[in-house]
Amino acid sequence: MMLSKLVLSLCTLFFFLFTLRDVEAAPLSKKHKILTLPLTRLQQRRTDLHPQVLLQQHINRGHRRLALMSDSGIGPTDEELRASLHKRVHACHPNETTSELQKRYNPYVHSAVESLDTPTLNLHEDGSNSSATSSASAASASASASNRFTDAEINALLNGGVTDANTPTANNSLGLDILADDVGYTSIIEIGTPPRQFRVLMDSGSADLWVGSDNCQAEGGGDCGNHTFLGEQRSSSFSTFNEQWNITYGTGSVSGVKIADDVTIAGLALTSHSFGIAEVESVDFASDNTDFDGLMGLAQSTLSNQDFLTPVESLAKNGLISEAITSYKISRLADGKNDGEITFGGLDETKFQADTLVTVDNISKQGFWIAALDAVSVNGTDLKVEGQAAILDTGTTLLIVPAADAETIHSNIDGATSDGQGGFLVPCTTNASIALTFGGTAFAIDPRDLAFAPLDINDPTGMCVSGISSGNVGQGEWLVGDTFLKSAYFSTNVDKNQLSLAKLA
Repeated sequence: MMLSKLVLSLCTLFFFLFTLRDVEAAPLSKKHKILTLPLTRLQQRRTDLHPQVLLQQHINRGHRRLALMSDSGIGPTDEELRASLHKRVHACHPNETTSELQKRYNPYVHSAVESLDTPTLNLHEDGSNSSATSSASAASASASASNRFTDAEINALLNGGVTDANTPTANNSLGLDILADDVGYTSIIEIGTPPRQFRVLMDSGSADLWVGSDNCQAEGGGDCGNHTFLGEQRSSSFSTFNEQWNITYGTGSVSGVKIADDVTIAGLALTSHSFGIAEVESVDFASDNTDFDGLMGLAQSTLSNQDFLTPVESLAKNGLISEAITSYKISRLADGKNDGEITFGGLDETKFQADTLVTVDNISKQGFWIAALDAVSVNGTDLKVEGQAAILDTGTTLLIVPAADAETIHSNIDGATSDGQGGFLVPCTTNASIALTFGGTAFAIDPRDLAFAPLDINDPTGMCVSGISSGNVGQGEWLVGDTFLKSAYFSTNVDKNQLSLAKLA
């Protein structure tokens, strides 16, 4: 009985949670032109997908992403991923036969891999989700009594949206706006003549800039939604190379032409910068409910599918900044400070404690930002995790680690337990201090980020899904996303091939 209740609670939670939490970024080699990147929430709930299936899709994409980032490129096979998905389906429907489930789930037939990500399921006979509104109201009321989850967090978890950052005070900086409940981070840049504003995702795990084209069409028909677009009719400085580019994503695709136009970033004006416009977008990007117009990749340009310099590299090459440095202060919705900021060409010393700044070499051979992980501790106890490489990625929401390391971490957290499906639960009120050590300095994760989201949306003081998930691929790399990066100042330097971390001010 208790197990059935746990499974039911997980199914209810992930209906809300994993329609929002697909924030992940990792380009494959340029030869294959595949990328997985952050996506925002859909305002209309995906009632065709079972919440537990959404969870397993998220895990599967995480495994693929780690495989793409790994030097070895070794990860689970399609058969193994499909088996995990089927196991998750049967866990939520223990009384249904295989034939009944086959009728219920109807994958699209794009490819063997894609079919893992797109099963469909009606939760009700009419396909509706009659409980969403009442659950949202109850959750808001419950959150008022909780010291861990604010009303703003619960509302963002259920409804998404964008929380604008305050105007940054540092030179050459943009505010980092928060998508939903810390799902991802966007900024406003200007493109064209006359200049027009575009909202783009700021992503340290990829290396291409693109926005939608005036001629953009959604796959399957229709336009590309209520976004801002670019074309020669809107900008007198627009020019095209008449060369195609395309990227296939874990949850969608984009294709278009290479162009050049004037781009202004934090007041820094690039004349005739080369990037791409998307002429065809999958629904993941073409939807009115997608809260961005494009993406700015800020890894190294060796990863670029378009074969262009990244904007920060172009800024440095043109003498607008002294070095190709990008620095991030990623904010947390729960703090209510809205002080997120991205700075180009340097570091904002008001955002971190100067005596804690450490700089380490980037050990990636591909162009990601990867640092040697010296140590991991829980409440000061060294877990003897050594020899790992940590991929620091602003475009990933969670912290994904090898299964053995995830088990070790959670076994040292009071009240933590497995969810029986490869994930972990922690008390929402946990004060466990998990620290990652880089360059000899330990950086602690805020316990609020460890308690990722309530297992029961109406009980935010009970058990929570852990912000640390498991994934075994490659050489055992750690994918270190915003669960960690919200607690540190993060900076990258292309010219020196180094990255820096510091404790927040």
